[in-house]
Amino acid sequence: MAIDPLLPDRHPTPDFFVCDIFDAAPKGDMGSMEHPIFSLTTKPDTRVRRYEHRGMTIEIKPSVDGLATVHDRDVLIYCISQIIRGMNDGRDVSRTVRFHASDLLRATNRETSGRGYELLKGALERLSGTRISTNITTGGQEIFENFGLIERSKIVRETRDGRMQEVEIVLSEWVFNAIRAREVLTLSRDYFRLRKPLERRLYELARKHCGSQPEWRIGLELLMKKTGSNSTLRKFRFLIQKIVEEDQVHAHIPDYSVRLSDDRSQVIFTSRGSVPLMASEVAAQSLDPDVYELGRDLAPGWDIRYIEQQWRSWLAREEIEPKHPERHFLKFCRSWFERRGHP
Repeated sequence: MAIDPLLPDRHPTPDFFVCDIFDAAPKGDMGSMEHPIFSLTTKPDTRVRRYEHRGMTIEIKPSVDGLATVHDRDVLIYCISQIIRGMNDGRDVSRTVRFHASDLLRATNRETSGRGYELLKGALERLSGTRISTNITTGGQEIFENFGLIERSKIVRETRDGRMQEVEIVLSEWVFNAIRAREVLTLSRDYFRLRKPLERRLYELARKHCGSQPEWRIGLELLMKKTGSNSTLRKFRFLIQKIVEEDQVHAHIPDYSVRLSDDRSQVIFTSRGSVPLMASEVAAQSLDPDVYELGRDLAPGWDIRYIEQQWRSWLAREEIEPKHPERHFLKFCRSWFERRGHP
């Protein structure tokens, strides 16, 4: 029996819309999406790597625990998402992020067992220990600096059985500069269900370079360089071919299909049409006039046009493209009234 290329949805919710409204949409910073900062192996990776491309250099040095992995990146994605949500809500934000460990585990589709908490501890150690030297520009600043992806982490409280409850993380200025400059992109929630680290890197690169364009092509050798793969070109082509074959059967790569060119020298990503719309496109969508009356019934006493403005602003901020706008708007009206009551 073939293995499903996607991990199971460990924390399904009966109303995904409610999850979207009250939680932050997953977001990744463009710098680490573009460059091969994270290790593709789940085994301790202690090699120093140096990447050079178009005048930009980056050197990543591991600690004794090894380089931070692609799966460790989940922690950064969660922190970035929380900060962006705070900025969108008009709250003051800082490099310090405090959260319940169980919230991160659920948001990133991780196990909430004792093993899940131990893996999170290991991720924090590798993120703190991995050192980066670079001249990458973030937030309009070119920084020549040596830093960790997170400056420090602290487990604020543990339960009696040793599981962490609250965690405090201080992000590096490099990451925080990118967040403040909104150099971030919304990721599919199915990103956290991808089993293979290489598939996650392929998705990140496609999200960064293809975006909502119909297609993006990249040479196999350059793609291997950008993923940070330590394989030979022949082995890397074989790994890509396996992913292509699985995607043809399961269509499991979020937002993009992937295939090799006829001469097998290029990898081609094609948009599935599910990438979030730009804010201007969201604002241009129109609703059926009858929907407004239904919305008034769901949010009695409220100005339905005001709620519509809030809904459209929220869609633009979170880069959400509703497949059924009328249905989505009515759910928003219902949730709006449930949270705020009568005006």
